[in-house]
Order: sequence, then structure tokens, then C-alpha cells
Amino acid sequence: MEVSPHSLAGLQFSALNMPNAIAVAWSGGADSTALLWLLREHGYAVQAWHINHQWSEQSTEIAALLAERAKAWGIPFTSLNIEKPSKNKEALSRQGRYTAFVDLSRVSGCHDVALAHHLDDQAETVCMRMLQGAGVAGCQGMLAYRQHEGLNLWRPLLSVSRADIEVYLKSRDIPWEHDVSNDDTSIWRNKIRHQLFAQMRKAGSEPQHLFLRWQEQAVKQQQAIQSLAKHMVIERLSDVSGEAVTVNWHDWCSLPFVVRVYVLQQMMGMLFAEGRVLGRRHLLAIEAWRLQGGNSWLNLPSSCLYRRGQGLQLCQGKVSLRNTFAE
Repeated sequence: MEVSPHSLAGLQFSALNMPNAIAVAWSGGADSTALLWLLREHGYAVQAWHINHQWSEQSTEIAALLAERAKAWGIPFTSLNIEKPSKNKEALSRQGRYTAFVDLSRVSGCHDVALAHHLDDQAETVCMRMLQGAGVAGCQGMLAYRQHEGLNLWRPLLSVSRADIEVYLKSRDIPWEHDVSNDDTSIWRNKIRHQLFAQMRKAGSEPQHLFLRWQEQAVKQQQAIQSLAKHMVIERLSDVSGEAVTVNWHDWCSLPFVVRVYVLQQMMGMLFAEGRVLGRRHLLAIEAWRLQGGNSWLNLPSSCLYRRGQGLQLCQGKVSLRNTFAE
């Protein structure tokens, strides 16, 4: 539910059960600045973590400005530089940012980070994932809470619009900085925000409402899929080639396709770090392999899928030869 500008200052964070001591990923922009102030107003012991992506000549100047601003506000501040990627800027910068968060958490002892993604960001995320061919799970958008390499990531502003955030800051004369990287339409998200969504509004369609409705439907569908898969038990075991996970082959085969996919993605999640998923091409290859009886083995990204006895097993690493796969 969207929060009105008049109620933003009274936004309730208690439902998320965030710890009192928490870091805020602070770019200096409106969203993260509002989050920093809102959490402090609600009594949280905040510290500000700034990741300098070195996108432009202004980046170092902004980092220095934020350090002064945090000092004036009485908020502990830490800044960390990461290398600017030469290609695939959006994905690699995001990866570098989260790696930096993990490093900062180990140094500071703070393992909880609040991220300032809001309602507009959620709509853009759903749109971007749909255009990339994501399934139901991906179209659920960003979660209010998830873990990443021992770090607790919180998104308390997902019900708040960008417009409401700016109203809040202006009403308190709180300054923020404009991130010029947000104007770079070579970045996929910015292209959606400044071009696709703008054209949709000109055509009389509100993209935020549209994609958030699709997100709600994706959440409902994912819940139904999880319900159908709840009887499936994924066991972890030590395979001859290393770590592996297994489910019952016949039970897995009896599931609808979308539920089989969900179980496979859960197996990948158990075997590897969170975020590792199978793409559409690999899922279709697995389906063809299943229809052929699951004979031999199937090499996948950094893993191998095969039958052993009554089990469907997924192990780390690829193989060129196995003695027996089906019994």
C-alpha cells in the first residue's frame, strides 16, 4: 500500500523487526537521505555507509561532502571506493557494492544494512525482470528482507513513492545530492525510468500501477507454487565429486512444470550462494532430458544433474564421465 506524504514521517518500521543498530547504504541521494533521517527519527542507532563507485569526477567530491554532512548531523560515516567497471556497469557495480557492504560489516561488526529502494524502484525492477524473461519468482520484485553472505538486508521504504520522499525532505529542509549516474540511459534501469515509463505515461498508462499489479499476482502465484512443492524434501549429501543435493526422482517428475522449476531453483540455492539460478535455456534442456528418462547426466553452469537410484541429484562441478547414473 502506498503511503501518503502526510503519513511518511509516521511510517512504522516495527513490523520489519529490524535491530536497533543498523547501517544505511547512503549514496547522498534523496531516497537514502530520507531513510537515514527517518530511521534516526524513529530511534535507531544509525551509521552511514557510502560506496564511491567513481562514476564521475563528482564522485569523490560528493563523498567528501557527505562526510562533512554526516559529521554535522552526528552520524558515524564510512566511505569505501570501488573500481568503476569498463563494461556491464549496472550489474558489476551492484556486485561490487554488495561485496563492499560485506567487507564493511566484517570490519564494523554491524551485520544489518537498510537499503532505500522504494515503490517506484519496485515497479522498475518488475518491469526489468519481465523484459529479461524472468519467471514468477523474479517478478515478485525486491524483498523487504533477505540475507546475503551473512549480511541482513532491509528495505523499509518499498511502500513509499519517490514523490513522497522528496516531499518529506523538502518539508524539513534536508539537503540531498543528485547522482548523475541516474541520468545515464545506457544503464538498463535508467532507460526504463526515463524512456519506457515516460512513453507509457504519455500514452495514458501509469507504469507504476501496472507493474505493481503484476508483482502482486506474481507473489500469489509463487505462494501457490510453494504450497504444491511443500512435500518435496531436498536432502544435502556428500557426493563422490563433492557437495550435492537430492530429491526423489519420481515425486519430482509428477509435479507440474513450474513446480519442478521451483524445486530445481531451490536445489541450486542450497548448493551455491544465494542468487545462483538456472536460466530458461538450461531449464528447457532439463525438461528435454527428463522426457528422455533422465539417462546419463546433464552438465549445467558449475554443476551437474543426474539420476542415482530413486534420486535426482545436483552436484557441484561438471563431469565428463560417471559410472552409473540410474539403477
